[in-house]
Amino acid sequence: MSYIKEKFKAKADELGAEVKDLLKNHGTKKVGDVTVAQAYQGMRGITGLVTETSLLDANEGIRFRGYSIPELREHLPKAPGGAEPLPEGLFYLMLIGELPTEADVQNLSSVLGRRSHVPNHVFDAINALPPYAPHDHVHRGRDGAANRIRFRQGVRGRNEQKDYWSYMYEDTLNLIARLPVWRHISTAANTKTISTSSRTACSTGQPTSRICWVTKTKGSKN
Repeated sequence: MSYIKEKFKAKADELGAEVKDLLKNHGTKKVGDVTVAQAYQGMRGITGLVTETSLLDANEGIRFRGYSIPELREHLPKAPGGAEPLPEGLFYLMLIGELPTEADVQNLSSVLGRRSHVPNHVFDAINALPPYAPHDHVHRGRDGAANRIRFRQGVRGRNEQKDYWSYMYEDTLNLIARLPVWRHISTAANTKTISTSSRTACSTGQPTSRICWVTKTKGSKN
């Protein structure tokens, strides 16, 4: 189990125990009353869901894990010479609930780079679609990798339900890692300019290529 996955499991187990104890001791307590008007008006003003990741305040704005956007811009790690936080840092905070170190962000970036592999048949399927259909391109990319979905494999393998989180975790990281690649492929497919070098980098999942995080310049037509 990877370092980040271990930390996530430890945090989830701890929170799960807290929730189980809360439900056992206070599960029958009411948290409010609901009117018909509220039910018809988008549940406005209803306390109906517990969220640990974000809070939206009408005056202060949104907070992620208790931190405002200005605070995140100050505390999250940045790329060398950069002025804005790296997206991996915010993802780590949302996943683990703690501000990451630079080492944490580098580790996550490396993990995503290794998971960014896109099979060649996905390139071919997307390139065969008509241009200017970015949503179709993303859907085709997702469908092209459907046979590798870990959650589906876990359910079919009749694994215990308590282990489903692990398969969902793997699928989520894979999806996040590949979305920028699919976006790049979609952009290139709109102009039919998927370069050979980009195809090789994407299909091999080379972390050093940074194909996941930057848009390549146009190359030779395929």
